[in-house]
Amino acid sequence: MNPLLRWLTDVVMRMLRTVDLPLLGALIGLMAVSLVVMYSAGGDGMDFVLRQGARFAIGLVAMWAISRITPQTLRAISPAAYALSLLPLIAVLFIGTGRHGGHWINLGVFYFQPSELMKLSLPMMLAWYLDRSVLPPRFPTSVTALAIIALPVALILLQKDFGTAMLVMATGVFALFLVGLPWWWFGAGIAGVVAIAPIAWFWLLRPYQKGRIMTFLNPENDPLGEGWNLMQSKIAIGSGGWFGKGWGQGSQSHLDYLPEHTTDFAFSVLSEEFGWVGVMVVLTLYLFIIGRCLWIAAEAREGWSRIVAGTLGMALFAYVAVNGAMISGLLPVVGVPMPFISYGGTSAVALLAGMGLVMSAGAHGRRGGM
Repeated sequence: MNPLLRWLTDVVMRMLRTVDLPLLGALIGLMAVSLVVMYSAGGDGMDFVLRQGARFAIGLVAMWAISRITPQTLRAISPAAYALSLLPLIAVLFIGTGRHGGHWINLGVFYFQPSELMKLSLPMMLAWYLDRSVLPPRFPTSVTALAIIALPVALILLQKDFGTAMLVMATGVFALFLVGLPWWWFGAGIAGVVAIAPIAWFWLLRPYQKGRIMTFLNPENDPLGEGWNLMQSKIAIGSGGWFGKGWGQGSQSHLDYLPEHTTDFAFSVLSEEFGWVGVMVVLTLYLFIIGRCLWIAAEAREGWSRIVAGTLGMALFAYVAVNGAMISGLLPVVGVPMPFISYGGTSAVALLAGMGLVMSAGAHGRRGGM
């Protein structure tokens, strides 16, 4: 082999030493699908493609950099990461902007959504705390863990971002599930949600949130108002058939019947243009990524890595399930994007950074070493 080529090969191999190549391949597949969908949903222009591609590039760099940090170091900085993630959640209450509440901070160059950081720092913090405790967690440990979850969830609820708050809470619940929290805790939690539902309906939910729930129960009741988004999404999904209408041929997005077709309803665009076959390809990629995260968690030799990798894998499943159920009418519309597919900067970077945490667990923390 040519000496220069051998040197370049060695450099690349050293750079990719901590990168899980099967996981990276599946992620690149999803990102490629996203760029294809963005081109069509954005009006057959390159603007959305270039901006989303730039965000993916930043996210990939963050993923690579985090994968090279040992789990021991990541575990040590977890409390600081959690505390620092709380600061923008507080700041956004005063300077945030958004259509239905202040979810975003305008940094001039881009809009930053602080709640996305908590999807990373919360599992890191819970893993740090629970790994230092006797497992399964005892009552005082469980109460403290619930307090760690409740603080950011409360701050996100104050932003009027109910969907993201529930997903962040679910991320914390997954961590508690993985460490063996007794089942009666989950039963008590479900009972508590049922008990406070009437209170939430009359005093906590805003009119537009109540409208989403009523639309979910009967979208045909207001087809030109509250029910429009859901009905157009279902039309897009159903009209795709087995093989779809073809790339760039989706009438729902190109004729502007489908709202938010680059963000919340991007998967509806994919369903219309690529049909059931395209949907199954994307869902297969998701299942592979989730399974890979859980496999890395099972192979990890230390508690922090197992909790973080497993929690992030289960959280990704929740994000996909909620968006898929939302756009197909199985859940109310809550403004949750489809991971790696929908347009968005903070979300894309945070998701890829989370995969960096998983790769760090796999590269540095497997049983038997590396």
